[in-house]
Amino acid sequence: MKSKYIIPIIACFLFCCNRNVNSINAQTNEANTISFSKNDIAKTTSTQPSFSNSFTLNGDEFLNIHFKLKTPLIESLQLIEPNFTEEKLLEKGNFQFTFLVDGKIVYVENLNKGAGLKEFKTEQVNHSIRLVTPEPIDFWGWFMWLKFMKLGGGQDVLSNGTHKLSVEVRAYLQQDTLKTSPVLAKGDITIEVAEIPIDESLVPVQNIEPISGWELSKDTFDVKKIEALNRKIAEKRFEDINGILVIKEGKLLIEEYFNGKTRDSLHNPRSVGKTFASTLLGIAIEDSFIKDENVLLKIFYNLKSFENYSMKKESVTLKSLLTMSSGFVGDDSDYNSLGNEENMYPTNDWVKFALNLPMDENKIIGKDFAYFTAGVVVLGDIIHQSVPNGLVSYAEKKLFTPLGITNYQWQYTPQKVGNTAGGIQLRAIDFAKYGQLYKNKGAWNGKQILSEQWVEKSLDKQIKQSTDDDNYYGYLFWNKTYTVNKKEYEVSYCSGRGGNKIFIFKDIPFVIVITSSAYNIPNAHSNIDQMMTDYILPAVLED
Repeated sequence: MKSKYIIPIIACFLFCCNRNVNSINAQTNEANTISFSKNDIAKTTSTQPSFSNSFTLNGDEFLNIHFKLKTPLIESLQLIEPNFTEEKLLEKGNFQFTFLVDGKIVYVENLNKGAGLKEFKTEQVNHSIRLVTPEPIDFWGWFMWLKFMKLGGGQDVLSNGTHKLSVEVRAYLQQDTLKTSPVLAKGDITIEVAEIPIDESLVPVQNIEPISGWELSKDTFDVKKIEALNRKIAEKRFEDINGILVIKEGKLLIEEYFNGKTRDSLHNPRSVGKTFASTLLGIAIEDSFIKDENVLLKIFYNLKSFENYSMKKESVTLKSLLTMSSGFVGDDSDYNSLGNEENMYPTNDWVKFALNLPMDENKIIGKDFAYFTAGVVVLGDIIHQSVPNGLVSYAEKKLFTPLGITNYQWQYTPQKVGNTAGGIQLRAIDFAKYGQLYKNKGAWNGKQILSEQWVEKSLDKQIKQSTDDDNYYGYLFWNKTYTVNKKEYEVSYCSGRGGNKIFIFKDIPFVIVITSSAYNIPNAHSNIDQMMTDYILPAVLED
């Protein structure tokens, strides 16, 4: 389930990061002063807080900003667009906060319309805003600091030493273009970054314990890089990392565990488990229990018996469900989407939930990507009804037993079918076997478990994820390219909430598994990307 703190952070991040560099250089000689305080202003009875010119990051518990405007925000918005009504100005505009570290812009936050009551924008001139507190609070200022630090890069530029943090406040109005006022208030504070105490025994590279089920690699790697990563994990710069495994040429090169986890720990990888539906479908096709992935959904269900029937729904194929392009009104990236997975979980029949959804008339089946968990539940149900003794028994016989995987745990749908939405729990070292199966083109210990053709199609670039980037999607596999030392490395991977990954590289001999329980951390996935590009890949790649 999505945390109440995560949804607003992710949903508005792209909007909040919109920058107007030209407006940053606008005249600021009449700006009011921003002052800073380090007390708990929620409990302070004094009308005049005690101001401070320094703050110790990782030491001081509270940080607040205070400023007084000459006029309320609404009057600055009216100067930007005099012809707009007050209602329209408040719909399209709010405060903009710019965070600079040592004179360089790090993060710009355009507050969404829901931040602050109407009086905050139309009447108030004195503002006190909480940024840092010891515990999470449901307040936009706390979210703004969290985004500055975790999504905007603040935690990396404020990693050590002494810095000058500057904050600038403007009014902004979002139309076809972003318009901003001159600076309304600005101020500086010195940031001292306290060293985070850690257990130094967590830094050295961990020895691989015997009886792993893998042949150990005799190749070397950059120990200092991995130890630098271990230090960052111990400092919680990369939060809630549980395991890192690197397989090189089919042999175990690195195996490390953190935060109390061990080799025997079962791990919930969330949507990494979706990809197992693709694997089992490929095996079922090879066994002739299902004709192929181009078969129509209507072969398995009487679609007319569900709500919102349409002829377009008759054209949905299993392939379109595999590639997240089925055309249903369902998009997990849109919290307001009718078919969002969070609307599915409370129901007593997840397949019925999915098949009751209307079709999106603006989407082309097989062409338009939208991440749709409910569609993968339908795939699991189709496999369950098509193979002998159901999905779970079939998976054990045809996948887990051949791979030598005996320690695992399924989650189940309300209909007691193995849950292919995600969440199947394995040991990290067994997730590595699953990844290596694909690296081996479907073979394991000389036996072809999955057809080579299915592996190729699964890892291939079947559909573009969006029009804005060059990332693609296969058969419940993601595709991307990492750049390290100006060289590009193409990779297919399973991905689950919290930063869980199984990476299968195309042209270099690596499978890399990262397990993480950072389920409510907004930058969990970007943390993994940084771990890969700054530490793991540079450590294992040959010069």
